[in-house]
Amino acid sequence: MTSPTTPNKAMFVDEVDLVVFGGNGGHGCVSFRREKFVPHGGPDGGDGGNGGSVYVQADESFNTLQHLAGKHHWRAPSGGHGQGKNKHGRSGKDVHVLVPPGTIVRDADRGVLLKDLADAGQSILVAAGGKGGRGNTHFKSATHQTPREAEPGEDGQQRTLHLELKLIADAGLIGKPNAGKSTLLSRLSAARPKIAAYPFTTLNPCLGIVEAGGGRRFVLADIPGLIEGSHAGAGLGDTFLRHVERTRLLVHMVDICPIDGSDPAANYHAIRNELTLYSSTLATKTEIVVANKMDLGGSKEHLRAFRKAVDVEVIPISAVSGQGLAELTRRIRKALEALDDQDGKGKKKRPSAARAAK
Repeated sequence: MTSPTTPNKAMFVDEVDLVVFGGNGGHGCVSFRREKFVPHGGPDGGDGGNGGSVYVQADESFNTLQHLAGKHHWRAPSGGHGQGKNKHGRSGKDVHVLVPPGTIVRDADRGVLLKDLADAGQSILVAAGGKGGRGNTHFKSATHQTPREAEPGEDGQQRTLHLELKLIADAGLIGKPNAGKSTLLSRLSAARPKIAAYPFTTLNPCLGIVEAGGGRRFVLADIPGLIEGSHAGAGLGDTFLRHVERTRLLVHMVDICPIDGSDPAANYHAIRNELTLYSSTLATKTEIVVANKMDLGGSKEHLRAFRKAVDVEVIPISAVSGQGLAELTRRIRKALEALDDQDGKGKKKRPSAARAAK
């Protein structure tokens, strides 16, 4: 029997290695005309076709790299060889490896970042096809009328890639296990993440689109629970911290009445410390702090103590009863609008994940 805390790796794949091969170019042809009633023939060898190339392209039809997990080799067709009568070889067709938006493409051998495919439709050439060789027609001259040489086709490029997916969301739910993130996501959107009483119920990031009113919508991501030491591999480790980097806004959920008797303020500071240790940029993102489970007895007293200890604005909610959810949605919308205004000063405004998902 599978343990509740054992991750099902088949459900969500966000890293994969690929080997890509550009097609080889076709060889040029050595040929001479041999036609009746044509007294003077000549070279008529055609050129070889170019090999196909391999591209990696972002496609919004995909949201994980799972479809690539069982296919690690991608090869473009080679070009056809040249023929007599100046017939050129057919060029090989290009191959497009489709990945979800947010995929980072790296050269695995050199450790070089090739492209961050943040938006749907973006693509990058990762393995160029070889150029076809020239036929002997190209080598004729007044002093060399019967050339018997032609060029071989060039080999296609080969490359090993490392693909890493960072989910694109407007807001990311962070917090310790069982803080209520999955319940909140299910209440605010049509997403249906798994919800249970044991720790690490959520083993994979889950996205939902929230209708915020006024024609505004945003993408909310439920990031699996973090614990102390996550940046160094504890718990689910830093496996999903990379997805938080893509979010524009952090919604930090705190269990105001932890069943283990822990201090909500200490839990809050522990997660903040993990964010800082993982990435200084991540720690400076705009944050909305949410105190969940306000429907439980003693929650008001715990909330007062928590506010005093953390000295930040706290929004009290109950993901189960629905208390405060409308206000939280409004706050997230206003914070995203403020970020839109900041992004629009002096540069083109980048579309939100929700607008890109339309």
